[in-house]
Amino acid sequence: MTALTAEAPGVATADRFIFAPPWAGLDNESLLAHFRSPRPVRIDLVVDNQECTPQRLDAILDGEFEFNGEPHRLPDPIDWLHNPSRDVEWHILLHKFYYAAGLGQRFLESGDNRVAARWQNLIDGWMRQVPVGFIAADVTGRRVQNWIYSTRAFVNHGVPHQARVDATFFRRLLVSLHAQVEFLCANLTPKRNHRTLELYAIFLAGVAFPEMARSSHWRTFALEQTLANLKADLLPDGVHCELSTDYHHLAVRNWLHVRTLASRHGVPVPADMDTLLERALQFSLHVHKPDGVVPSLSDGDARSFLPLLAAGADLFQRGDMRWVATQGAQGTPPRTTLACFPHSGYTVLRSGWGDAVEPFVDAQYLVFDHGPVGEGNHGHFDALSFELAANGRSLVVDPGRYTYSEAGSVNWRVHFRGTSAHNTVCVDGRQQTRYEPKPVKALSRHTSGSVRHRIAGPAPETRLHVCMQTAGLAVLQASTQSHEYDTRHLRTIVHVDGRWWLVSDTLLAPTVHDYTLNFQLHPAAHGTSRLNEQGPAWHLQSPGLDAWMLRGPAKWATLADGWVSPTYGHKLPAPALRCHVRAADARFDTLMIPWRDEAPAGVRLTCEAVQAAPGLSGSVLRVDAGGEVVHRWFHSHADAVATWSVAGLLFHGHWLYLRHDADGQLLRAISHPGARLARDGRDLALVHAREGASS
Repeated sequence: MTALTAEAPGVATADRFIFAPPWAGLDNESLLAHFRSPRPVRIDLVVDNQECTPQRLDAILDGEFEFNGEPHRLPDPIDWLHNPSRDVEWHILLHKFYYAAGLGQRFLESGDNRVAARWQNLIDGWMRQVPVGFIAADVTGRRVQNWIYSTRAFVNHGVPHQARVDATFFRRLLVSLHAQVEFLCANLTPKRNHRTLELYAIFLAGVAFPEMARSSHWRTFALEQTLANLKADLLPDGVHCELSTDYHHLAVRNWLHVRTLASRHGVPVPADMDTLLERALQFSLHVHKPDGVVPSLSDGDARSFLPLLAAGADLFQRGDMRWVATQGAQGTPPRTTLACFPHSGYTVLRSGWGDAVEPFVDAQYLVFDHGPVGEGNHGHFDALSFELAANGRSLVVDPGRYTYSEAGSVNWRVHFRGTSAHNTVCVDGRQQTRYEPKPVKALSRHTSGSVRHRIAGPAPETRLHVCMQTAGLAVLQASTQSHEYDTRHLRTIVHVDGRWWLVSDTLLAPTVHDYTLNFQLHPAAHGTSRLNEQGPAWHLQSPGLDAWMLRGPAKWATLADGWVSPTYGHKLPAPALRCHVRAADARFDTLMIPWRDEAPAGVRLTCEAVQAAPGLSGSVLRVDAGGEVVHRWFHSHADAVATWSVAGLLFHGHWLYLRHDADGQLLRAISHPGARLARDGRDLALVHAREGASS
């Protein structure tokens, strides 16, 4: 331990330069007493409830630590530099100290000083053994946050119980925090979400410890860099550049923490910060499913961030954010049910925002991914994938991430990131983007000498062609062209009457390939789903969802074993509907009808002939949905505008929806602007859909 000065007992010589006058001269007991007195600082105790369940906290008090579903008993004193797991993420979570804040919450509830002793013992052991900056700067950032949060419970004024805290330990804690924050200032991650959380940790320390001589610098530095971070990381449509729905919200949460702390402590923020934050929350408003959960597209967990929308509603006086945050209980419904985010490549479509006919949580919802892989190393190879939910259930789901570790007999990281696990078409069993094992660099959080897969080629060229809607119909169409093979994939998604969906996939290539279409079902479908032949289609019966997939020459469909990982380290068995065919050009057509109380009856999906110009092809899908109405959907397979003969009508355009009664009388026709429809030389009434709202 550093020698103490003679003129100020309890104050190390080096420590005097950490604190500003008059606090620089306080001894240990006086310093602790000051922090237990009223101070012009208000820091909330922020607890990660997922990492700090009561069971996990009980185990930590007993010496057992569980992260990512993997428990290990650690002897006291803990060897902080040794990882007992093969997964580096386990060791990272140990060093992030989420449990410090959880122990703080437990102490506030119980007043049990054994909890306070455990908190001191863990932090003191870490400080005595671990060098500042161990593992990575982002790990330091999280630890700084959680240590500061925990002092709210064990040290601050105005708590229901006063913990027995050793004054000498508390000074060492402040000195260590100072060193870690200074390390962050000098070693910020260059960009993206790790930099975001590191900057928040610096700003939090600057607000929490005005007694420290560097606190003003920390606040100014962090605020300036946070604005630059927002400008660098948010795409023009407000989506985080890594294109992970979960990491988008984690970044927004840290930015909002900075914004809230600044407002609370009278620190002015630039107007640009609010503009960018509001734009980022606009994506959050739409991407939340009706049940309040954000799907885990690319790396991340499936979880709710509704409190962020509630904070946004207060900050920006947005009734639509409050409507979504309260699931329709307060505020005003958003103005559009179709939102396109063109730079990130996400489009979100839902049947409604809740009304007397359809409650908020029962709305049908689909998020369509037609964008790039994203910056960093968190993107999945999932171009043209989607997630579908309805009636409070997730039905067709993204598989999640499961793990970052590549250890073990099965490389689950590669599996969950791969194309074949997502709701798209896999060609020849290959990834849409080249993905190859590379040696780990020397300066890495991963084991030296190990090998990890990295992106080794360009992302597919993906383009959105159609994003339109009108009453009773919404149409999405996008294409992707991988650099790994010569196939072009065109996917069309049609939503009719807010009730059912058509998903049509066209594969065009000059050479023969093995195509596999995958629809990953929710774990609730495990052991309860069936696949049967029903006339010209295969019929899937699953909880809350029936689907029909057109049969064809050399095609075969199966219910395969799949996996879904809603949270890191946990995977659940779930069936996947898959259809296979070997061909150069191929087509998959699928009708999906979600249901709540009773499965639909009398449904039939068929394909009708269409006449086209030489060299062009298209298809007409006919849906008999058990009522008095016949639905027809036509689209050209190469999204080409031409003149076609469809259901006895002459159509000029590239997609068309027709509704006939049982006697064949045309009830409604919908197409895109510029399209024309005629019979016997006379133009027929045609409703033109409008472009979806861009955000």
